[in-house]
Amino acid sequence: MSRYPQFDRQRLDLKPLAERGHDLVSSACWPLEPPREPFDHPEFSELIARIIVARKAARPVILMMGAHPIKLGLSRFLIDLIEHGFVTHFATNGAGLIHDFELALVGGTSEDVAKWIPLGQFGLWQETGGLNDVIRDAAERREGLGEAVGRIIEDQRFPHRDLSLAAACWRAGIPCTCHVSIGSDIIHSLPNCDGAALGQTSFTDFLIFTHTIEQLEGGVYLNVGSAVIRHGEQEDRQAHPTERSRHDVPPGFSVLDSSRGRKLSIH
Repeated sequence: MSRYPQFDRQRLDLKPLAERGHDLVSSACWPLEPPREPFDHPEFSELIARIIVARKAARPVILMMGAHPIKLGLSRFLIDLIEHGFVTHFATNGAGLIHDFELALVGGTSEDVAKWIPLGQFGLWQETGGLNDVIRDAAERREGLGEAVGRIIEDQRFPHRDLSLAAACWRAGIPCTCHVSIGSDIIHSLPNCDGAALGQTSFTDFLIFTHTIEQLEGGVYLNVGSAVIRHGEQEDRQAHPTERSRHDVPPGFSVLDSSRGRKLSIH
C-alpha cells in the first residue's frame, strides 16, 4: 500500500450519456458512396497498387489511426476496407476505441469539451464506463483489449454495431488492437477502472501487433490521420462553425511499403 494519499474516484458523479449530447451522431456518418468530386493525388494510384499487390501475395495491410476518422464520420469507409479484405489488422489508441464503443452503443459520440470541462463533468459518463467492465472480463479471459470490445459489441448486438470498426474486425476474424497510455483516456479515472487489467489487455494487443509487424515484409502499413486543417479552412470553420461538408474531411496518409523501404505521404 502506498504511503501517499490518492484521488478518491468514488467522489465522481457519473451521468448518463443522454444528458451529454454528441458532436457526432450516427445519422451524420458519411454514407458509403463515391465522393461528389474525384480524389486526385499523384501518388494515390501507387498506394492502391501496393495494397493490391500485398493482398495478392497474402501479405498484411495494417491500418493504424487515432480517433479523428471516427469523429469525422468515416467509419463506413474503413469498415468496407476490412470487409473486403484490404485491411488485415486495425490498430488504434484508447480514444479510438472509446468513440467506436459509444457510437455502436448509443449512436453518438464525442462531447463538447468547452462545455463540460468547466462543469467538472468531462468524460464522466455511465455507459462509457462499461468499457472498464469489458476490460476486466477480457483480462480474465486472457484476451486483447481490441478483440474483447469487438466481441462484446457483436455478441451483445449493440444497436449501431454496423458502425463499429472493432465489431467489423471481430466478424472478419482480423486483429483489432488498442494501444493505450494509462491516464490518457476518460475511462481511466472512473471508479471501475482496473489498471492491472488495462495494462494486461493492452500489452496483449502489443504482442498481437508485434506479431503482425513480423510478417510485414511485402505488406503495407497505413498511418491514417485527419487532424490536419488545410490552408483557409480554419477561417471558414470559424465563420461557419456548424456547417459541415465533404470538403471538411482532410485525410492524411503515411504509407510504408516494406518491400521497397519507401514511404508515401498523401494529404
